[in-house]
Amino acid sequence: MQHNTPTPGPERDTPDDLLVRAAMGAAPDGIVLVDREGIILVANETMGTLSGYSVEQLRGQSVSVFLPPQLREKHAEHMRNYFLQPSKRPMGTGRHLWIARPDGTTVPVDIALGHCATNDGTAVAFVRDVSEMRRLQSHMHYQATHDTLTGLLNRWQFNQRLEQRTAESARHGRPMTLLLIDLDDFKTINDSYGHAAGDQALQEVARRLKGCLRASDTLARLGGDEFTVLLTHLAQPCDARQVADKLLEVLGQPCQVNGFNVSLGASIGMASLPDDAADAATLLRYADIAMYHAKESGRGQAAAYEASMGEKIAEKNLLHDRLKQAIETHALTLHYQPQIDRVSGRMVSVEALLRWNDAELGCVAPHRFIPVAEASGLILPLGAWVLETACSQAAAWAQQGMPLRIAVNLSAQQLRQPHLADMVQEQLQRHAVPNGLIELEIIESDVMLDPVQAQLFLARLKTLGVGVTLDDFGAGHSSLTYLKQLPISRIKLDRSFICTVLHSQQDAALVCAVIALAHTLGLEVVAEGVEEEAQVRFLEAQNCDVFQGWFFARAVPAPDIAALFRTLQAPVALP
Repeated sequence: MQHNTPTPGPERDTPDDLLVRAAMGAAPDGIVLVDREGIILVANETMGTLSGYSVEQLRGQSVSVFLPPQLREKHAEHMRNYFLQPSKRPMGTGRHLWIARPDGTTVPVDIALGHCATNDGTAVAFVRDVSEMRRLQSHMHYQATHDTLTGLLNRWQFNQRLEQRTAESARHGRPMTLLLIDLDDFKTINDSYGHAAGDQALQEVARRLKGCLRASDTLARLGGDEFTVLLTHLAQPCDARQVADKLLEVLGQPCQVNGFNVSLGASIGMASLPDDAADAATLLRYADIAMYHAKESGRGQAAAYEASMGEKIAEKNLLHDRLKQAIETHALTLHYQPQIDRVSGRMVSVEALLRWNDAELGCVAPHRFIPVAEASGLILPLGAWVLETACSQAAAWAQQGMPLRIAVNLSAQQLRQPHLADMVQEQLQRHAVPNGLIELEIIESDVMLDPVQAQLFLARLKTLGVGVTLDDFGAGHSSLTYLKQLPISRIKLDRSFICTVLHSQQDAALVCAVIALAHTLGLEVVAEGVEEEAQVRFLEAQNCDVFQGWFFARAVPAPDIAALFRTLQAPVALP
């Protein structure tokens, strides 16, 4: 029903009326005055623009014109209750509201309410268009919940989804499987083609993964080159394995990046609820354990979590924690194994060998804790401690009249340190180590990873009076060119050749050839793993320069070297 409300004529307008009309027209929000019956008494121009009606069309209309038909009756009840107990309501305290426009569109609004006693009670509504704010909120929510590079869910939002799905799975007894996907050798793409190319590859990975999954599956990028998939509503347990195999297949196909064909490939860890875990955090951790098992097993495959994997990880974590503490508290020791000169028959040098006797774990063999140190980065502080201890010991023995050369093993990670030569020089100077009493043993395969850089480093060591032995010679892929060019002092025959030299004509011939080649290049040869008298005889016949092994002495603590040194001052009676 249209109500006719008298419009003040210009002849009746007072200065106050003009001021009110000007303020209504200038107000940035819509303003509507409504009587107890819900009839619009006054509306300003902003309200007309916002609602899609003219001010003349609004005046006398029911306020329900702003609402869709299905909400009008309920709104009328709210309005009656409001007039029974009028109150003020500021912006930002109401629900999400929308105004229905005559063209069928809606506008999100926020409404503040006021009340005055005029006309037996009048409600004043201030109506604000919040479309832009809602768009900004929606954008911010998207940014907070999605990965900006791939458009997939991010880690935070995935964790929220995982918690929800876990609760639903427990409530309804529905199994689900989590796949954790880590790209193989993704770092190579970044290093070879740049980070922009890496970003392209990640976007392609997201596209391929999304193309293989159902709408009910949850796909997210956790960060870096790590993605995850949550599979729900599985018909059979084996379906998850089929999905994983399909993902490996599509990721294994070459990818075009900046005009180059690059290989992606991935390793996948799988864990299921409730078979493997009962909560979201454990499920994610078990999938992570399975993924690393897939990596260690050769990459490019999927591995399902098994309890034994958790035990292995737990042992590694324990080793890591105890080893870190041992490094910090100086609970490690060095033992030294004598090296015997063939010509003089005397002990001329020793190899420093790391030993660890832990209060909780007992004696831990190097083959157990060295891989953990290398994988965790502890090998760097560990290697630094070994070098410093060896330098201190070499100087102490020299002062005691035992000028023994100490051979210290370097890891591949240490070899890649840009300032390693400076660190070696600092330790030599700090402990005043006489020239030639420190020797570094470097594995042949580590040197061959970057022969040019290795050559620069070894040349610097030579100027410091530090000898270099190429360790495990013959076990890697040797290059005679680099062997000739590298400034090394000795090569050490791998023990695998020494233990078979008496039983394999091929190994015997190889040992003879290596010794002859080394002597041709002016290098000494150290044979390690010498344990039998017959091996000594064979090596002496080939003019091998230095012998090391249990036949002469086992590795002993530093205090025992003095007695051993005195014993071996007299030439060892070589067979």
